[in-house]
Amino acid sequence: VVKAFEMEIIPANRIVAQIGETLILTCNTTGCASPRFSWRTQMDNPLGGTVNNHRTYSTLTMNPVSIVNSHDYLCTVFCGEKEKKEKSIKVELYSFPSDPIIEIHPSLVAGEPITVVCKIPDVYPSDHLELLLKKEEHVLREANFYADDSTNTETKNVTYSFNPTAEDIGKEITCVAKLPIANMDFEPKERVTSQKLNTNFGPQNTIITVYPGNSPMEGDSLKLICMTESNPPPQVVWGKYLANKSIQHLIENHVLSIPHAHFTDSGLYICEVVNLVTNKTENATVDIVIQGAPKIAELSIEPSTRVQEGENVSIQCSAESNPPPKIILRRKSDSADMGLYGDGRILLPSVTFLNGGDYECVAENKFGKSKSEITLNVEFPPKNITVLVYPSENVKEGENVTITCSTYSNPPSQMVLKKLHQGKEIILPSVNGTFILYNVTKNDTGRYLLDVFNEVGSSIKVIEISVVGRLEKTDQMILLVIAFSSVAAIAVPVVAVLIYVSRKAKINGSYSLVKALRLKV
Repeated sequence: VVKAFEMEIIPANRIVAQIGETLILTCNTTGCASPRFSWRTQMDNPLGGTVNNHRTYSTLTMNPVSIVNSHDYLCTVFCGEKEKKEKSIKVELYSFPSDPIIEIHPSLVAGEPITVVCKIPDVYPSDHLELLLKKEEHVLREANFYADDSTNTETKNVTYSFNPTAEDIGKEITCVAKLPIANMDFEPKERVTSQKLNTNFGPQNTIITVYPGNSPMEGDSLKLICMTESNPPPQVVWGKYLANKSIQHLIENHVLSIPHAHFTDSGLYICEVVNLVTNKTENATVDIVIQGAPKIAELSIEPSTRVQEGENVSIQCSAESNPPPKIILRRKSDSADMGLYGDGRILLPSVTFLNGGDYECVAENKFGKSKSEITLNVEFPPKNITVLVYPSENVKEGENVTITCSTYSNPPSQMVLKKLHQGKEIILPSVNGTFILYNVTKNDTGRYLLDVFNEVGSSIKVIEISVVGRLEKTDQMILLVIAFSSVAAIAVPVVAVLIYVSRKAKINGSYSLVKALRLKV
């Protein structure tokens, strides 16, 4: 069954929309495979919206709806070349977006005149607006705007001035706004706002309460509460006085909480309360003193923990506590009666290596003490260099020569042994600063330079080594011959005497060396 070509507009015929909201008009078709859509106003005014065409329907979106959309809109649909259908819809607008606003000027003070203002924001059409201002059930003012000819949204208001009495305090001011438009279906058509008449005063009698007290221990939780009398409730601002008398802003709240109190939280706190209606300000102050054992805040060496001999050094120590701590700064290696003491500071002009070492700072009060250490590293070049040559600087060929060097320095020294040979330096190897010349020859004779150095400085020691040559084998034979000849020259005459004596003994039967000598004489 083929459906007949039909169309409809959704919503149909008439729509009531509030200015500022979103309105979507839909033009729908049936019985046409490829319809073409056209939107226009009956007076050919701008559409004031966005058209989106789909296969069988088209939408006109007004976002947001404004006063320019108050028209009759016509949707035309073409099906093929001959068929055409169109329908219209009337868009009617209103604006009644919010409840009335009540303002009272100036602040309400008993006996002084005030003006009550009731405002209706962004209303349209205002020529239908009715306002009623009353105190409790007593009508103060009625107004309508039937003669108004505004063509857009406007804010309308009514005012009423009177002198409030003490009996008026606490009574309710009510503003009723109505927008009764015949034949327009929308809700609400009536809006109501009420506000009590309150006497504005203060702030006054402002005090600060501190829990657990003004002198808590370090680490305790601390709560400062600012209390005052004021209507309306005031704005509360906490601050703290700094060393230069300026005030550091902390928080806008009647309670200032410090979860873990620290020594730096000590000081003078101020609570400032401001009544923005009465335009009056009052403040209160409290002095907070945090107590506890000392904590080393700083232990430092200037210009650095690593210096060279001759520099000026300052060692400083500071601690936080209440009551104030006694501070002792000294070198750990010194005995109690010989050490360098300082009330938080030690000055070392033209420092030497003897000043190096660990320094400790001790801070103490009645709640306890704390201690911290720092090391001063004094660097200096090699000192007291001692060079030993074993067995001697004068040795024979084939012997081993050991050269050892001892010194002290910071940082530790390095040692290099050099030999001067034909104007050049020959670097000789070492083992842990010990140099060994194995099986020396005459070629090892000469001048040696021992360079002892570190990052700070250096020193050179000169060593003269002399190597004497050993005797050759031919020379040894000559000496043996000479020695043998000398012995022979003495031994031959002695042997001759012994032979002569022996023979004499055989003739006489006995021999007296004494007699023989006498006879010979």
